[in-house]
Amino acid sequence: MSIIVEALNSALIAIYQSGSTPAGSPVTRQKSLSYVRADASEEALYDVAQALFSLSQHPLQDVQLRRNFRLIEE
Repeated sequence: MSIIVEALNSALIAIYQSGSTPAGSPVTRQKSLSYVRADASEEALYDVAQALFSLSQHPLQDVQLRRNFRLIEE
């Protein structure tokens, strides 16, 4: 059995700290940028997230890339 992998869509997720609780724990939120180009490199996407959040008052905590694929039996 042979499987074909078909790329679907991708999303860049930026997780940032929006404040802190009264106990001092960080409160995090996330923003997603959907339909990221499939040929965009991971380094370029990381640099984009860093550049966008350099304009924000909230510090960037984490950058994630979510890619979806369809698996098709040939």
